[in-house]
Amino acid sequence: MGELREPLGECSLPAALESMGERWAFLILRAAFNGLKHFEEFQSELGIARNILANRLSRFVDHGIMERRSLVEDRRKIAYHLTDKGYALLPTMVALRQWGEKWETGCPAFPILVDARDNRPIQQVAVLSHDGRPLGKGDMHWALPGDLDAPERNAAE
Repeated sequence: MGELREPLGECSLPAALESMGERWAFLILRAAFNGLKHFEEFQSELGIARNILANRLSRFVDHGIMERRSLVEDRRKIAYHLTDKGYALLPTMVALRQWGEKWETGCPAFPILVDARDNRPIQQVAVLSHDGRPLGKGDMHWALPGDLDAPERNAAE
């Protein structure tokens, strides 16, 4: 098989990056996955400038990744909650963390992410085939919808 190449004009990555922004966006999401909900908590924990934090939270709300909710006990206070769309970013966050451990820091990050049921470390995030096999860089190619019905032709390429 040749190089894995995608028609760049049809890629959804630019749209995903537009909603995510940059470094601060991922750190805010990490904090949200860890239970932070209030502007002041994000600001204190991350040390991010208030204007940048306000911008990123607003972007997440605009893109449906988080939602703003007024607190029942004090309607002036706002809590930010991840939506289902936001929670769907968890595999991406875990994959980036694992990539950083392997290729950037060279050591495991702490605390270690574990399975809540048995308190054991999670496996590496992997790309899986339709039947669950882990796929490597030589095991994939891009296909158009009409090509999906011809697996024998795709395998021969």
